Amino acid sequence: MRRTALLASATLLAALLPMTTAAGASGADDPGPAPVPVDRFEGEIPFANPPAEGLFTWGGDTDDPPALRLAAREDAPEGDQVLAGDYDISGYGGFTHDFAFAEPAHDWSAHRGIRFWWEGRDNGSKIAFEIKDGGANGEASELWTTSFTDDWTGWKQVEIPFTDFTYRTDYQPVGGIDHVLGLTETWGYALTLPVGVKGDFALDGVELYGRADQSLRAAVTTDAAVYPVREGGAAAVTLTVATTGAALLDDPVTVAYETAATGTAEPGKDYTPVAGTVTFPAGTPSGTTRTIAVRTLKDRSAESAETVPLELTVTGAKPPAETPQVVVDAHGLPYLNAKLPVKKRVADLLSRMSPAEKAGQMTQAERGAIGTGADIASYDLGSLLSGGGSTPTPNTAEAWAKMIDGFQLRAQATRFQIPLIYGVDAVHGHNNLAGATVMPHNIGIGATRDPRLAERTGAVTASEVRATGVPWDFAPCLCVTRDERWGRSYESFGEDPALVESMETVVQGLQGARDGRDLKDGDKVLATAKHFVGDGGTGFGSSTTGSYTIDQGVTKVTRQELEAVHLAPYRTAVDRGVGSVMPSYSSLDILGDGLGPVKMHARADMINGVLKGRMGFDGFVISDWNAIDQLPGDYASRVRAAVDAGVDMMMVPYSYKEFTAALIDEAAAGRITERRIDDAVARILTQKFALGLFEKPYADTSGASRIGSAAHRAVARQAAAESQVLLKNSGAVLPLKKSQKVYVAGSNADDIGNQTGGWTITWQGASGDITQGTTILEGMRKAGGDVTYSRDASASTAGYDVGVVVVGETPYAEGVGDVGNGNDLELTAADRAAVDKVCAAMKCAVLIVSGRPQLIGDRLGDIDALVASWLPGTEGDGVADVLYGRRPFTGQLPVTWPKSQAQLPINVGDAAYDPQFPYGWGLTTLSRAPEGGTATLQGLRAAAAVAERAGAGEVGRALVGKARLLVQQRIGQAVTAAVAKPFADADHLLLTGRYAKAVEQLTAAYRAAS
Repeated sequence: MRRTALLASATLLAALLPMTTAAGASGADDPGPAPVPVDRFEGEIPFANPPAEGLFTWGGDTDDPPALRLAAREDAPEGDQVLAGDYDISGYGGFTHDFAFAEPAHDWSAHRGIRFWWEGRDNGSKIAFEIKDGGANGEASELWTTSFTDDWTGWKQVEIPFTDFTYRTDYQPVGGIDHVLGLTETWGYALTLPVGVKGDFALDGVELYGRADQSLRAAVTTDAAVYPVREGGAAAVTLTVATTGAALLDDPVTVAYETAATGTAEPGKDYTPVAGTVTFPAGTPSGTTRTIAVRTLKDRSAESAETVPLELTVTGAKPPAETPQVVVDAHGLPYLNAKLPVKKRVADLLSRMSPAEKAGQMTQAERGAIGTGADIASYDLGSLLSGGGSTPTPNTAEAWAKMIDGFQLRAQATRFQIPLIYGVDAVHGHNNLAGATVMPHNIGIGATRDPRLAERTGAVTASEVRATGVPWDFAPCLCVTRDERWGRSYESFGEDPALVESMETVVQGLQGARDGRDLKDGDKVLATAKHFVGDGGTGFGSSTTGSYTIDQGVTKVTRQELEAVHLAPYRTAVDRGVGSVMPSYSSLDILGDGLGPVKMHARADMINGVLKGRMGFDGFVISDWNAIDQLPGDYASRVRAAVDAGVDMMMVPYSYKEFTAALIDEAAAGRITERRIDDAVARILTQKFALGLFEKPYADTSGASRIGSAAHRAVARQAAAESQVLLKNSGAVLPLKKSQKVYVAGSNADDIGNQTGGWTITWQGASGDITQGTTILEGMRKAGGDVTYSRDASASTAGYDVGVVVVGETPYAEGVGDVGNGNDLELTAADRAAVDKVCAAMKCAVLIVSGRPQLIGDRLGDIDALVASWLPGTEGDGVADVLYGRRPFTGQLPVTWPKSQAQLPINVGDAAYDPQFPYGWGLTTLSRAPEGGTATLQGLRAAAAVAERAGAGEVGRALVGKARLLVQQRIGQAVTAAVAKPFADADHLLLTGRYAKAVEQLTAAYRAAS
């Protein structure tokens, strides 16, 4: 879907877009330059998609894009043809004219506005008109919008002054460039057609008209919208005059200023009133500044923050978008005293807050929904987030910190100056940030079986996230994946709850000490255990979300299975002091409880009862993205259900106004109790105090130089190496030797986007060169190998010692990646062809870069070595390290590798268990398996029993590891059901500390292989 697909509903359209229609005489006193044609629709502009110049359509689904045609009309207002079309839109749809990306953008700055002929149908429909300004091209520009209403019949020329266009705040995927309609780099326009009515339209003669007056080409801005100052101090408000193209002012610009008594501060008591005029004479260079000082007064009483608006009246230029406010900081109140216990600070602040202020703290909005952030103070918002791909422009650490600091500044204009808590989905590193260190996804971390390394990856992530001003991470996912058809399976550490629990050291990597004392540090963030509870157990075909097949579906379990499999990781997370928990989109159906499937966001028995009650969770619960919209009933009842169930903060990205209004109304009516709201707000404030946000709300960028640093990438490189699982290695093909001539092929050998997977730079991720890093191919070359690369294996295969074919999946996230939703577990035809060609010509190793197992059994006999590479992140050097023997292969399967899709779901502990490779399988290199057979295993069992009794976990794990290597050597590739089940069970027993029993099961597998 093109990013020019604008608005999802007519209701949203009406709410967001002002109606602006004019005809005829605009600018009649000064007609200015002759009109400049943009589109005549005589065939000069083709129907074509970007990056070529052309007209193209878009829509919410396949039925929504309109049908366009050039139609010959005798009554055409301009020339002989018009642009005509038909539409029947249920979601959203329209059309765009983008200028060619290979050509310079167009300069429209000399003109007053844009006009066109529209054939009216007098249907009262509102039509959005949008222009694209700035950025690299039409698909990476800022979107500026207005609208006109079709309330006439026949042809009419619609004139829209550029001053009527407003910045699109509801959807700016590029993050906004400068929020200034410069018009010197314009990339085209778009129209959004009416929704819910079948109709047709005709358009002709799009052109620029009139002369731009100075108020369009010149603007006065302030350096901030909010100026916090300590009581008794002075605020310096800087005015800047700027012109399009940095031209000198043609005419003087004057700014009359006056402190207004409309704020909460009292003139003469809290501040000294000021008034006056600032003049920028004709000929003044663009960028010239003037400063206005506003002095505050001390009254020596403890107070909340007070505001002093500075009203500005500008002549000769466009005025600032907002009236700047000087804010006298809150002071002397107990909640501001960092020496008091957090509990007392929370109680004091809570006692002072109004219902609206409490509602604001329970609300989280998307940064893209609030523009420059004025609504932060208007709605007392407590939290913002960046969804996947919601980034500033440019996408740099500096820009992130500047953006978030700007939002935090807005919070200083609220009565109690409660700082925002900003959250991101940093699920494998600071993955929204270009150039950050991207770790393997959780499935790969689970394959490492290395809790210490998991903690280090969390620490690197926390350091990079906090250095950009973000104190809160929506990670880790503690889902226990039970069906590899799930599009989120790679977000799980594995299918065994014991494995997931062992990897929860990542919580300490993110947060530090379990008691939260490290959260205030500049390299720690609040962690989020998600998605509570059972998201990994949803049944295939149970989802009711769009075309999803399993994600957000129903988890049907016995209470015993719920406790043992899905709840177990949350007990560990609470014990580790995790600061927030996110419920799952999915529904929970506990067999025998008589409730049937109930959405988790409404399950008070699980959130209030189990999580907060039985487990003693004292952090706060944050909803998933718009999750309350999936609950039954009207909006008010959904809000009530989620809040009463125990959700403390609601992620309502673009509906924060509706949510706060509904929450306030429900509380006023007594349908949500004051006690429940106070509990939610207290939990949120507690974490804000723990994070040190009241003392230091702004970004501590001292660690920014370490983002993507060699030290951080070394951790990711080690994680990538340890995540590699060697499934087969006939003839010791691996490790490679530097002396060998290696033929490399496959779609994922040289693609950083495929290698990092979903949740990388954007929500779904993307193929290609999307961020900084080293591909597997580049890593192999850096390792010193003699490497030739042919992506599709079309180059000659003669004369090589060994082939390495890197294949697998392309990126996806969440239900978009569900099997059955346009996805399967099979290699693509191109990948299969590359494997077949290379492996027929030489000894070969096949690496599968994927978020889940791929079905490879039909080719396994032709493959000498097989590696599950998972999604290794940005450090392909780590993969090369094990390929060339710099490090040994040590990874183990975190999930069962099936023989066929018909076997799914298949998991360790199943009564019937006959996989391609069992859970826990993983060959090694650079070390030998122990000699001997059952006698050796008996000795290892005895030693393991001693270690178990002594609590010597490291020794016990090492003993089981030796037994595993011995048994795997015996099994070879003869993995039968009789072998697989005890082998997999042994790994589960190992993770639960039952070392002797683990060796017993490995012995059973050994005997079954005999």
